[in-house]
Amino acid sequence: MISRVLSADLHGYGGQRVQIAGWVHRRRQLKSVSFLIVRDRSGLTQVVCPPGDDLPPEESVVEVTGTVTWAEGGVELTEPQITVISEPVKAPPFDLYRPTVPATLPTILDHAPVALRHPALRQPLEISAASVAGFRATLDGLGFTEVHTPKIVESATESGANVFALDYFGRPAYLAQSPQFYKQMMVGVFERVYEVGPVFRAEPHDTARHLAQYTSLDVEFGFVEDHRDVMALLRECLAGMVESVRLRVPGVPLPEVPQEIPSIHFAEVTGEQDLSPAQERELSEWALREHGSDFLFVTGYPMAKRPFYTHPDPARPGYSNGFDLLFRGLELVTGGQRLHRHADYLAALEARGEPAEPYEGYLQAFAYGMPPHGGFAIGLERWTARLTGAANVRQTTAFPRDLHRLSP
Repeated sequence: MISRVLSADLHGYGGQRVQIAGWVHRRRQLKSVSFLIVRDRSGLTQVVCPPGDDLPPEESVVEVTGTVTWAEGGVELTEPQITVISEPVKAPPFDLYRPTVPATLPTILDHAPVALRHPALRQPLEISAASVAGFRATLDGLGFTEVHTPKIVESATESGANVFALDYFGRPAYLAQSPQFYKQMMVGVFERVYEVGPVFRAEPHDTARHLAQYTSLDVEFGFVEDHRDVMALLRECLAGMVESVRLRVPGVPLPEVPQEIPSIHFAEVTGEQDLSPAQERELSEWALREHGSDFLFVTGYPMAKRPFYTHPDPARPGYSNGFDLLFRGLELVTGGQRLHRHADYLAALEARGEPAEPYEGYLQAFAYGMPPHGGFAIGLERWTARLTGAANVRQTTAFPRDLHRLSP
């Protein structure tokens, strides 16, 4: 019995009979010879067929046994025996073998199960996977523990964003807007934790940068001095993610992560309470021009615009020990130092006119002693969109969920 060989590994089997398996990427039938291009997860293989053979249609799943033969530019299979495992019942919405994608974004999203087979559409998902692998490897190497927190929660109060409500066995419940509360609780267990998981935001945004469900790369860790320790760790994570993409998805143009990412205080930027998209772009252009950096920290956001658990700047209480990270003109990360004393939480909620009762499950973690801690969250789809230059975050999401889309 011949074991299956991947396309990328055929160079090591010159002159041998091997079996490959995959999808028919393209058929080319000439007068004197025919070619079948087979696509598997590692790449493409050209199969040389006798003229006049009845070749299976594109996207058929096939097994091919043939001899690995050296040809101009690489290897190909000759003297093939082709077994069709399954055939498509209809043609794809566009030719997957063309180097560019001749389809609009709605067409791609409507036909995602087959459209994502195109190498150009598949690559952003490979970059996402490589980024997550680098994120995990960096934090594992620094003694972090990966955790998995609930995505169904009883409180709709975290961060003030709109939430998706659901019926939980006759009780009201909500899809989690973030793992923020739980990852802070787990600092009291492991000191250093991270999570990769979905978050849900029922905000009616219909923009190129927002999704109703996205993947968040969350970190929280204890015994920090202030938000600058959090910023330093974020820099290490970004460097690890970039290096992982470099190794796993060769040929992707990647940014350099500076040893020290430049920063600017919010008070130096604007008199408003937040940055507009235009200001994010202007600041990123300034960072690239003045510091040669695709990344920029904006620190010290006003406390009025930060969640109640944010630690204020002791020297400037109206500003926070928090930050955003801008990457190529777009906010990518929000993070900072958190409050860690139980009494400070009660005072912060009272100052905002909010009762403590809805937060009882969360606050009990601080009733038993918590170290100074902080963390951040990276939006994976935004990160990938910035890396690839995609104009719309949906181009880097396998099956996006937004204001209008619930299928496929």
